[in-house]
Amino acid sequence: MISSRSFLFISIVFLLQISCTLNNRKVEETHRKGKAVIYVDESFKPLFQTSIEVFQSQYPKSSIDAVYSSENDIINSFLDNKLKTICISRDLTKKEKANIFTNESIKVRSEKIAYDAVALIVHPDNKDTIALLEDLTTWLTESEATWKTSRQKINLVFDNNGTSNFLFLTKLVKGKKLSSSLSSLRSNREVLDYVKQNKNALGIIGVNWISDMDDPNMMGLRKGVKVMYVRLRKDLPAFQPFAGNIWSQEYPLCREVWMINRANKAGINSGFMLFMSGEKGQLIIQKSELVPAKAPIRLFRLE
Repeated sequence: MISSRSFLFISIVFLLQISCTLNNRKVEETHRKGKAVIYVDESFKPLFQTSIEVFQSQYPKSSIDAVYSSENDIINSFLDNKLKTICISRDLTKKEKANIFTNESIKVRSEKIAYDAVALIVHPDNKDTIALLEDLTTWLTESEATWKTSRQKINLVFDNNGTSNFLFLTKLVKGKKLSSSLSSLRSNREVLDYVKQNKNALGIIGVNWISDMDDPNMMGLRKGVKVMYVRLRKDLPAFQPFAGNIWSQEYPLCREVWMINRANKAGINSGFMLFMSGEKGQLIIQKSELVPAKAPIRLFRLE
């Protein structure tokens, strides 16, 4: 016969087991439930602000925090096993992937989710509205480069060292030393503000910051700047970084958007990555006037 003291002890153990079980259920992650932190190059901030808001509204038990930083810092931290999910402008190289520790349940997965572009912006009073790709490489490497119309010195500004925008420029000049007149600020937003206040400025930003024509906030950012046309060669037409021109690759400054994940494939990090590469995420990308990498696109040409 069980004594009252033994019965009390067994009851306490039983309750503790139930409590542990309930607590384990509370922290259990799925594709639609749990907490995640993703690290995103600042060029893609508007897209991910919208995407996270939509994801959390559809899945109320999810919590996604985004940290916006430079691409170089994000990659270095990811390779040091400090981050689980990132968004940058390229896939990891074979060498980078080979140096990452993996196991059977956690593997590095890469998904190209979109195409976007680097945009060139100028003050509304600037009469130079078309840039030849060769001109741009000259402006980036010559410290005394001037505007063709005004003959004033070009003040080149970009967001920050190590960002996807900066790395795109260094790749564009093919190893040449960048001009000493090239100035770094702290964000794409600061580049927009600088160009609005300086008539001789040439701002270099991610097109995602000015692409969505239906977003009042974005139109507020775009007000007060002009987006330059860029042509690949003298014998070819010039294009602005609209979605159709990015999709056709006729705009010369196009690039890709990649999400890379090392988190458990059954968790919330993987769920958000699947969302971005799936139908709903691709529709958000298309709505943002970028080019979805997965979904079909319908383009209309107005004669």
